[in-house]
Amino acid sequence: MANFLLNLPNNFRAVSVSASTSSNGSPPTVPQQGGPVILELPLDKIRRPLMRTRSNDPQKVKELMDSISEIGLQVPIDVLQVDGEYYGFSGCHRYEAHQRLGLPTIRCKVRRGTKETLRHHLR
Repeated sequence: MANFLLNLPNNFRAVSVSASTSSNGSPPTVPQQGGPVILELPLDKIRRPLMRTRSNDPQKVKELMDSISEIGLQVPIDVLQVDGEYYGFSGCHRYEAHQRLGLPTIRCKVRRGTKETLRHHLR
C-alpha cells in the first residue's frame, strides 16, 4: 500500500491508495512523481478565486446532496496547490453540496502548481 503526503498540517488527512481497488470499486490511480494525490481537505482551506459567473443549478446541488449523504462523494474535486495554499476551480456543485450538508471536508484531487499555473487558471 502506498501513502502519498504533501507536508500536510495536522488537520488534513491523506488517503492511502491500495494496489487493488479504490473505495468506490474503480481501479486506483497511483500518482507518479509530482502527479496528483487524493486528499480530504477542510472546505475552509480551499480558496475559490473566481467570481461565480452563473449560479449553481439548485436541483443538481440537491441531487448531489442526496447522493453524498447516501454513498459519499464519488468524484473528487480538482484543486491546485500553490505555495501551501489550495485553489479550487471546478466542482462548484459538489463543493456547494458539501457546504449545505455542513460537512467540514471534501475529497480533492490535488495537483501542485506554480504561481504561473495559478495565473493561467485565473485568466
